[in-house]
Amino acid sequence: MGVEWIDAATAADRLGVKRATLYAYVSRGVLKRRHEGRRSLFDAAEIETLARRGRPRGQPPELVIESAVTALGADRPYYRGHDALTLARTAGFEATAEWLWTEHASPAGPESPPGPSADSPGTVTKDRSGVGRDDPPDREPGTAPTWQADADAVQAAVAAQRGLPESLLPLDRLQVITTVLGATDLLRFQLDPPSVTATARRLITGLVDALPVLGPPDAHDPSRPEPDDEFSRPAPGWADEPGRPAPRSGDAPGRLRPGSGDESGGFGPGRRDEGGRLRPEVEWLGDDAGQAVPERGRGAGQREPEAGTAAESSSPVPRSIAERLWPRLTPHPPSPSLLRALEAALVLLADHELAASTLAARVAASAKADPYAVVITGLGVLGGPLHGGASYAAERLLAEVTRPSDAPRVIADRIRRGERIPGFGHTVYKNGDARATTLLDLVTEAAPGHDRLAAARAVLAEARRRRLPEPNVDFGLATLAAVAGMTSGAGEAIFAVARTAGWLAHAMEEYARGSLLRLRASYTGPPIPRP
Repeated sequence: MGVEWIDAATAADRLGVKRATLYAYVSRGVLKRRHEGRRSLFDAAEIETLARRGRPRGQPPELVIESAVTALGADRPYYRGHDALTLARTAGFEATAEWLWTEHASPAGPESPPGPSADSPGTVTKDRSGVGRDDPPDREPGTAPTWQADADAVQAAVAAQRGLPESLLPLDRLQVITTVLGATDLLRFQLDPPSVTATARRLITGLVDALPVLGPPDAHDPSRPEPDDEFSRPAPGWADEPGRPAPRSGDAPGRLRPGSGDESGGFGPGRRDEGGRLRPEVEWLGDDAGQAVPERGRGAGQREPEAGTAAESSSPVPRSIAERLWPRLTPHPPSPSLLRALEAALVLLADHELAASTLAARVAASAKADPYAVVITGLGVLGGPLHGGASYAAERLLAEVTRPSDAPRVIADRIRRGERIPGFGHTVYKNGDARATTLLDLVTEAAPGHDRLAAARAVLAEARRRRLPEPNVDFGLATLAAVAGMTSGAGEAIFAVARTAGWLAHAMEEYARGSLLRLRASYTGPPIPRP
């Protein structure tokens, strides 16, 4: 006799529970289910047995939310059915974000594998920027959606950072930037899907454009001075490749310079503080009115962007988020392969089902909070050391390993102090995080002989010798940041910019659902008086 399968509504009704509770039983292993398209089916006999036995006891309630955005496999996420690891090598971040938000077009067209253009190795082609075979109905066929921040909003966000401490990590700046961008956007309360996707593009681009620039000037960068400004020209001797320090003679006055490599592992400006954080050299600039303006990572005369420059600037090829973000994280011009690794990191981190920050973002969206408030909620959770903040801890771990031979001592010291080894182990991927493997492979392809990569390999070898868990994506981020000579906290910034796409995809599901996510507590306090 064959198995009789019943749908979720029938199963929940037989058990006398809500559908969310039914799915909680599945996640805890109490029930099994199978998928038939978008439907969940349950064994009628198993449901009947549970109904007669009564509800399982002794376990706390668990919240289960239905979502079509991301599924977690054995070692990787799948974005609306697409393998995130494959997308990391074949699709750009913008295309991946559009897929998460709209599901109109495949993020990677099958006819011609997307990738960097041969004419412009570091530039995203139209396939990578989101144009597939089936264009969404809200734009002309064959045209990419507009990823452009509002110039006035970016300038306001830049101005809001003038009084902040120079050593502030990028993630902290992103929280300020998001608040200001939201305050200046009069369309933020439009919660229909086309409006939210348009807001998402403006928001993510604004997050990046409002960060201070650390690298040499770029003619297409809207936050840089106009080309006729004498300080917008590159200082003589800028390195052609990351890790090759530029000559110090002939630098433009006050220009941020790559470090000598003795403290930053061959990359990056400035020095490390007592906590091991890389701190860019900072110039205090006097403007025409004689006021001192704090500049983090900008050379003398590199002024705040003027109103309108973001909207009025143009370039032959639209610049990707990865290209915009690079000079905000490192002063070194990117090699095409390292830029591809950064873009892959953005894709790999775009979403991860109901991670802690995503759950918080969904709760905010269920209350009809606007997209900026949703992102601020996510950013607040992301910085925790058990979430996105783990990449910063992994950065510091690698910074302590100045030579590969230091790895055993550095790890032994942390274990002796009873500390966790950051960048290893994952609550979901018990047998290894394939996102880390992919990112480490890309970094290895980009800089196979780099000394920071050798340090990362030494840490991996010592972790294996001690039978520690497998590396996770935070370790991959830390390795990318070290090899590219990025500033402290760069991994958190990459994580935050990328995950904003996922938060807003989940927010759109909550906006459509139209009901408040309301958890209940399992009370363990003193007995309450009876009436």
